[in-house]
This record gives sequence, C-alpha cells and structure tokens, in this order.
Amino acid sequence: MRANKIAAVVAFVLGTASVMAQQPATHDVTAQFVNAGVTVDGLRAVEVGGVVVLRGRTLDPSAAEKAASVAQSLGYARVANLIQVADLPDDDRITRAAERSLSTYRGLDGTRIVVDSNNGVVQLRGKFSNELQKDMAISLVRKLAGVRSVQVAMSR
Repeated sequence: MRANKIAAVVAFVLGTASVMAQQPATHDVTAQFVNAGVTVDGLRAVEVGGVVVLRGRTLDPSAAEKAASVAQSLGYARVANLIQVADLPDDDRITRAAERSLSTYRGLDGTRIVVDSNNGVVQLRGKFSNELQKDMAISLVRKLAGVRSVQVAMSR
C-alpha cells in the first residue's frame, strides 16, 4: 500500500514538472508600445509564446487599432487585442441624473449647486453650508453611471 502511495506521488510530481516545463515564458513589452505613441489607459502589452496580448481601456476605437498596428510593425505576427473600447459618456444624461440626485437628497437642502459634465468628468460649482454637504454631493455624483471623476469648485 505504501509503495502505491509513493508511486502515485512520484507520478504526480513528474507529470506536474512536464506541464510546467511546457508553459512559455512571458515578457512585458508595454514600454515598446508607449514609446511608439500608443495612448491607452492602463495599457499592458505582454508577449507569450510569440503572441502579443494587449490590454487596457480607451474611449477612442482608433487608439485600440493603433496598438494592434504597432504590434505588427514591431514584428509580432500574432496579436490578441483585448483593449476595451468604452462608449462615450452621455453628458446630458449624467448632468440630469446628478441634478436629480442632488435635489432629492435632504441633507443638501439650502445649497445651490450647478452641475456640468464633459466626457464623464462632472464639475460641481456652487455654495454649501459645511464640508459634510460638499462630501455628500461628491459621493452622490460619483455613484452615477458614466461618471469618470468629480471636480469641485464650491464655496461657503
């Protein structure tokens, strides 16, 4: 019985070693893409067994296409372009949703906040009574779909 267990362990170790030996090495080649002018948020380019895997996020479909073209110009014949192309934010919808959210929150009664959105970057301008109101306004707007960031220009 003990001999069977030892034989099973030896077979497992040898099998695992052969599987591990077959996995190709990975090389981070992100710098080559950045140096070539690829502008993608969170760009990560990794070469695995002759295939370049591209990851990141952009609002511009042409930026994702450029990354694939750069890969081919660098001599990579096989490219897995997994760069996500996000839809442009609907600034009018974001502005309306932020105004509605801010106007219905009772803790913000008495404030005068003007909301503007540009490519998902929301600008809050106006007056507030205390820091808590400012923090609450920021928190409410950050939670809305399509909001990438919130900037504040408020006074007391």
